[in-house]
Order: sequence, then C-alpha cells, then structure tokens
Amino acid sequence: MAKGKEVRVRVILECTCCVRKGVNKKSTGISRYITQKNRHNTSNRLELRKFCRHCYKHTIHREIKE
Repeated sequence: MAKGKEVRVRVILECTCCVRKGVNKKSTGISRYITQKNRHNTSNRLELRKFCRHCYKHTIHREIKE
C-alpha cells in the first residue's frame, strides 16, 4: 500500500533574533527547537515564543524548511 501524506509533520523552529543580527559574540550557534504541527489546522508557518539559550531571553521562533 502507498503511504499518503501524514497529517502531523515534524517542523524545526529557529530563533529570529539570532538569525537577523548574527550570533552573539559570547556564544556560537543558533537556538533551534523541534516540534510537530497538524498540517490541516495550521497550513501557514508556525511562530512561537520560546527561550533562546544564546540570547538569554524569550524570542520569536519561526518554522524553517527542512
């Protein structure tokens, strides 16, 4: 049997603050979270406020392409 498109998909959320201004000089890297979303309920890109370990504050994390 052929497997159809799954309803729940894995998405990667990336910090918008780290990407925009580059990474802080003290630390290296970009804060990323992995989560799932329902493709039927949330068709557009996901945005959540999460804690960024590199900025040391809560920032907006947006969904990126895999």
